[in-house]
Amino acid sequence: MSVVLSSRLIEEPRLRSRGYVFRDRSQAGEMLAAKLEKYRGLDGIVLAIPSGGVPVGYAVARALGLPLDLAIARKILVPGSTEAGYGAVSWDGETALNHELVTTLGLTHAAIERGIAETRKVLEARMKRFRGDKPLPKLEGRVVIIVDDGLASGYTALACARSIRKRNPAKLVVAVPTASEEAVALMLPEVDELVCLNIRSGFIFAVADAYQHWYDLTDEEVLQYPGKAGEQESPRTSTQPCLPDGRKSIV
Repeated sequence: MSVVLSSRLIEEPRLRSRGYVFRDRSQAGEMLAAKLEKYRGLDGIVLAIPSGGVPVGYAVARALGLPLDLAIARKILVPGSTEAGYGAVSWDGETALNHELVTTLGLTHAAIERGIAETRKVLEARMKRFRGDKPLPKLEGRVVIIVDDGLASGYTALACARSIRKRNPAKLVVAVPTASEEAVALMLPEVDELVCLNIRSGFIFAVADAYQHWYDLTDEEVLQYPGKAGEQESPRTSTQPCLPDGRKSIV
C-alpha cells in the first residue's frame, strides 16, 4: 500500500516502518501525549479501549490532565479461531465489518449474525465487569480522544469511533502508538484527527512488534486505571523511543 497522506493524520515520520520503538505501553502513551498537547485545558476526555489501550490511555490522560474512562468493544471472531476477527462490536451494539474478509471467508448472513450475537454476549459480561452500573460520561460537545495500544485491522477502534460520533462530540480523535497502513486508511475518513507515531506496512502486522516489553493485561490490572488519570501529576520520564537493546534512539 502507498504511504497515507492526510491533513488529519499526525505521525512521527522518523518512526515509520520501524519495529520495537517503544519500551512499553506507558512510554508510548507519554510520547502520544506530546502530540496531543493542544488539548490540554480543554473540555476533553480520554476513552481507552481495554485491555491493552488502558495503560496507554492512562499515560495520555495523566500527561494532559484529562479524565480517563473506557470505550469497550470486542472483535467478532472468525469461526473456529480464538484470535482472528472479521469485524468488531462496540458497547452500544455498533458493528463494523471487514466486508472484504467476510467475502474471502465465504461467511453467510446467518453465520455473521451468530458471530455478532456471540460477541454481544461477551460484551455484556465485559461491560458488567469493567463498568458495573456506571454510565458512559457525557460526550456531547467535548473533545473525545480514543486510545488503544495499536491498530492492526482497525475495526475495534472503528466501532468505538462510530458509537462516539453518534453522541456529537466537538472533536473526535483516535490516538495510537502504532498502526498498519491499512488501518490508518480505514480510520482516517471516520475521525477528525488520527495520531499515530509508528505506521508500518507489510503483509504481516503485529501491534506487539512496536514494543520491547509486551504482555496481555488481566481484568484486574485494567480496573486499576479508570477515573484516576486526571488526578495525577504529569510524567517526568523520558519520551524518547528505545532501541531493542535499551539504548535511546535519536528521533
